[in-house]
Amino acid sequence: MPKMHNSIHFTPRAHFSDRTQWRDLGMVAPNIVPSFWRDWLFDTGSLTRRLLDASRGQLQVEVLSQKLQLPSLSERQALSLPANRLALVREVLLIGCGEPWVFARSILPLTTVTGRLRRLRHLDNRPLGALLFNDPTMTREPLQWACIEPGDEPLAVPLAPLQVQAWGRRSVFKLSAKPLLVCEIYLPSFKPYGQPQHST
Repeated sequence: MPKMHNSIHFTPRAHFSDRTQWRDLGMVAPNIVPSFWRDWLFDTGSLTRRLLDASRGQLQVEVLSQKLQLPSLSERQALSLPANRLALVREVLLIGCGEPWVFARSILPLTTVTGRLRRLRHLDNRPLGALLFNDPTMTREPLQWACIEPGDEPLAVPLAPLQVQAWGRRSVFKLSAKPLLVCEIYLPSFKPYGQPQHST
């Protein structure tokens, strides 16, 4: 896993999280979100567990980046973080059946990764979701969803720019009342159970 650096990373252009319009679950008009995606976007259970089932246990976590940096404006607003407040930002790929299925970006305020939650600094290639849903103190704020349009910049530095729309969701979790934000983007190669992404 990449070591956690103390340098601040500045993004020269607007982050995808800022360019994207995040909507609450109540803002779902008929036919806006295809039924296939409604099933995956609005499920409040453990995504890790569901991906493990869909891949028949062939799920891997590839850490792309984990370091201290400034969250985007949209991420700061979701977590009520003040400007210029650093957080631990973790970006990973969830790889099912050898294909990159989900890009996940987690924002962990430094006030969250203290005490017993210091272990969140050293997840390595273990899925964060498994830890969240096994913690008896976990609570979750309502999900938000979005359709991420293709652009010139990738979701993360090691990835290629999106060529087609991608659906995503995010929510704020709390462990022992300490918040963190988890954003999950389903990538074009996401085909659970070998099925295509249905459009209706």
